[in-house]
Amino acid sequence: MLRLTALMERFSPPYRSGWGWAVPKFIKRMRAPDYKDKAVFGVPLSVSLQRTGHALPLSIQGAMDFLRKSASDSTGLFRKSGVRSRIQKLRSLHETSATAIVYEPHQAYDVADLLKQYFRELPEGLLTSKLSDTFLCIFQHIPEEYRLDALQAAVLLIPDENREVLETLLVFLDDICRHAQENQMTAANVAVCFAPSLFQLAVPRSASASPRRRATTVGIPDQRELSENRAAHECLTYMIAEHRKLFQIPMEMIQQCHLEQFEPTTIEELGSLKSFLDGALHVLIVEAREKTKGWTMLQHPDVELAFKKPGDGLPLRLWRCAVEVEAPPVELLTRILRERHIWDTALSKWRLVSRMDKQTEVIQYVCSSMKPQPPREFCILRSWRTELAKGSCALIELSVNHPNAVVPLRGVRGVVLSSRYLIEPCGAGKSRVTHISRIDFRGRTPEWYNKVYGHLSALLLTKLRDSFAQRAEGPETKV
Repeated sequence: MLRLTALMERFSPPYRSGWGWAVPKFIKRMRAPDYKDKAVFGVPLSVSLQRTGHALPLSIQGAMDFLRKSASDSTGLFRKSGVRSRIQKLRSLHETSATAIVYEPHQAYDVADLLKQYFRELPEGLLTSKLSDTFLCIFQHIPEEYRLDALQAAVLLIPDENREVLETLLVFLDDICRHAQENQMTAANVAVCFAPSLFQLAVPRSASASPRRRATTVGIPDQRELSENRAAHECLTYMIAEHRKLFQIPMEMIQQCHLEQFEPTTIEELGSLKSFLDGALHVLIVEAREKTKGWTMLQHPDVELAFKKPGDGLPLRLWRCAVEVEAPPVELLTRILRERHIWDTALSKWRLVSRMDKQTEVIQYVCSSMKPQPPREFCILRSWRTELAKGSCALIELSVNHPNAVVPLRGVRGVVLSSRYLIEPCGAGKSRVTHISRIDFRGRTPEWYNKVYGHLSALLLTKLRDSFAQRAEGPETKV
């Protein structure tokens, strides 16, 4: 923020009002929309991430994959228009289909127009209404030799989910541009077609206007609008060409930061393993049964969701989710321990690193991310108990360093600060599972954890619950 501010103040003209993020003169308190009537189009990236675990809907990622593999040589892709009626049918399919969409029967130009529509209809825009103008200012006022520094700083200011989707989009557009000899779509040509879908162009500068309102240009554009359009085109062209550098943090900036983070310990440093696990189990039982003491309850349609601030200096909250499952405790524990691939679609692989005893082991597992984001790898010690009172079970997980667990070349090692499951029987073959967790995925801001992490934890727990639904809803047996 300071780096970008210094560049803007140095090179922007003093009368420039676009930089400064002034609060509008009127702010009407409005209820945040819930987007219940929408599934894909017009849904913010953060809401999509909370709902599905994917900031960029899988159907939109599928559209990109289709265009990349099957239509990258189509002449004038993104420039030539598709057929409106076919696009509308395809759009309706995105909103209603519960399964993966097959794009092969569809025309490439229809899918390309659909993709532009998706980004154009994001409520806050991919670059956000707050920062879109900043990206334009960089190409209107900052000299060329400073633009990369300014863009790198600006990219860090947009929300995590927007930044990752932006990188995914730029990599995709660059892949299309690599076939420019066949499709005649250079980075500059693609930018002409895509810039209006990404930038908040022609927005009135009046501070009395709503900060989210988009204006439409009527008649001949004035000098300001022409300048903005030119800056948007140059900015997107540059970002497509330099996307590999755009998301790198300069070493100078890293050296100026004070990064406080938790590093996993070794098993030997834990001391008596039995004493440590017994203590963790006691804390789990206490925290699972505390209804409100120290916990802030949040509304969620499927699970009981709450968080608390541990007070150990780390910015990450401790999250608690609870839900009833149509399975007895031991079977549910087995599903968590040995069958994670059934309910966690992000899991790409896992392996046993070391077995400590019959109920304690060290495992390593990898969770995939939206490309080109690196996969997250974890090395955890986990221990479980099945002999608790009233038939309850428990699972304790914690990140550790182990010499036999090597980080993949492109992977990022996340840290499980705490992950604990308490599974209690609640009659009729059902169980109540409570998951208390605090996981550092690395590369995320505290705002992301506060806004998204709890919903992702709840989503995983509902998938665990739903993995037993088919058995519960199956046909009755004949007696």
